[in-house]
Amino acid sequence: MKKIVIKMHVASEKCRKKAMVIAAECQGVESIEIDTECSEIVVTGDEVDPFCLTKQMKKKFRHATLIHVENIKGGVEEDGQEEEDETIPEKIYPPSCAICSTSIIQPAFTFYEYPNNCSIL
Repeated sequence: MKKIVIKMHVASEKCRKKAMVIAAECQGVESIEIDTECSEIVVTGDEVDPFCLTKQMKKKFRHATLIHVENIKGGVEEDGQEEEDETIPEKIYPPSCAICSTSIIQPAFTFYEYPNNCSIL
């Protein structure tokens, strides 16, 4: 889970609705909170790209600044139980073949002893 805080000026109800719609369109957003006193939008969710979200806000509102991104460990499910962090093992690739990576093909040059061997007289 990520908690993203973006500072921007949201003066009217119309601006707040636009900001909510833009944030809701991003993939992985779970909750959106708007703090009108501090002019901040707090977005939480999985797989949310903070830079993409900030860029979309800048397109509409001109002034949007990414304050901070915070990783939240675990979350609370609907049952009230905490989620367990499941780590995905990284794929381990075999090392590349040392013989294949070091082979370099040398160009072959051919020299003729008689460069002016024109047969037409």
